[in-house]
Formats: sequence, structure tokens, C-alpha cells
Amino acid sequence: MASATKVMGILNVTPDSFSDGGRYTNKDAIQKQIVKLVEDGADIIDVGGESSRPFAEAIDADEEMARVLPAITQIRQFTSIPVSIDTTKALVAKAALAAGATMVNDISALRQDPEMVEVVASYSGPVIIMHMQGNPDTMQIAPQYTDVVEEINTFFTQRLAWMEKKGIDRRRIIIDPGIGFGKSVDHNLAILRNIREFKKHGCQVLVGHSRKSFFDHLLGIPVTERDLPTAIVSALCVQKGVDILRVHDVKKNVCAVALSSALS
Repeated sequence: MASATKVMGILNVTPDSFSDGGRYTNKDAIQKQIVKLVEDGADIIDVGGESSRPFAEAIDADEEMARVLPAITQIRQFTSIPVSIDTTKALVAKAALAAGATMVNDISALRQDPEMVEVVASYSGPVIIMHMQGNPDTMQIAPQYTDVVEEINTFFTQRLAWMEKKGIDRRRIIIDPGIGFGKSVDHNLAILRNIREFKKHGCQVLVGHSRKSFFDHLLGIPVTERDLPTAIVSALCVQKGVDILRVHDVKKNVCAVALSSALS
């Protein structure tokens, strides 16, 4: 049974991402991973050139483009699969779209770079906006909410209204509540329990829970052992109507999506 839930495979061409930093920094390794993501059943490939892990060091647009543009070119030489560029920088997004990316994934929800909204308005594909309390330098220093789900929904209400005023059709916008981005373990669990609440905006909902540290807090397991619990959460997300799952291990999550869909 086909599922409406799509699996987005992560391709981090970074030296310092939290679980796979340094693994895909040369052409051969990138090519092998592209082939694997496609063969394992990814619906979308998300290419990122700057780590957003807690306390990660920022890089400039030139360095980020030097990482992501060759990877996008390699993908396009191999497949026509939708490609997302994971960036907060307008220059990087614009160059990535020109190179063959089809969507923008901005963890700052178009807040970090004032020119990003113009780039997003200039093409017709999807755009992902994420909720983050603080920034990668500060987000995991005692995050606090009165009601995490309500406050994230208020944030999306405001951002969506602002984007629509800028000429961006709501139907293009995908919202990501930002698991692990300025959230405690309890906040992450509240988001996942109440994920249907984010459907009220009329947008697709993306969940990026793959290998996140809350699995360690809950289960006491390292990054290398988090793909199975990631897939279990993915199956539950399918039951709750999540539209896109952003994951590292595509094959396990494609299986989880298929089984969950068949049992729905």
C-alpha cells in the first residue's frame, strides 16, 4: 500500500554534523551515498553544507556553496529526484536552485537572512520553515515554554501570515516544529504526541527526529544505535498524519512507513 508520507533522505556534506559529519566530503563518498539514498527509496534528498548541531561554528556563504553545489550537481547527473537545499543563506539557496535544487529548507524560517524571502518568492517549489527557540549557539541552553505546542503554533501563524504578504502561497509552505532545536526531551515528546495540532495551518508537516539526542536521554543509546528507534517514531508519525520524515537511514524508515500505512 502506497503511503502519503514521504521520506526525505539526509545528505550532509559537512565535516561536523552531529551523526555523520565528515563521511560525505569527497566526490566518491557523496556519489555512493546518493546512489544508496535513491536505491533505498528516498522521495527527496536534503543537502546541507553547514552543521546546525548545538554550538556548531558558522561558515560563510562561499564555503557553504563550495560544499553543496558539487553535491547537487552530482545528484542531478544521476537522478531527477526532488532536491532540498538546507540553508539559511539567500546566496546559497539561489545558487542551489540554479544548480538543480527544487526546494529550500530554512531552519530559521526565513528570519536569518532578510534576502531569503525574495529568493523563495522567485521560484514556485516548496519551502520548509522550522521553529527554533534561539539559534544553534543558544538553543539547548535551558529552553523554556509555557505550552510548547501552542507557542510553536503561534509562531507558525505569524510566519505564514508574513510570508503570504510577501507573495508566497501557503500551499507551497511545509512546516517543521523543530525537534531538538531549542527543546528539552519533554518538549520533544509533547510535540510528537500532539503532532496533529500542527495540521491546523493547512500546510504539510515535516518531522526531523532522526538520531536526535532525546533518544539517548530516553533509552541511553549512542548515535550509532538510534536508527531503529527513529524508524519506530516514524511509524507513529505516519499514524498521526505527518507528511514528510527527514531521516538518515532511508531504508529502515521506508519500511516503517510502508508497514504503518498498511496497518492504518
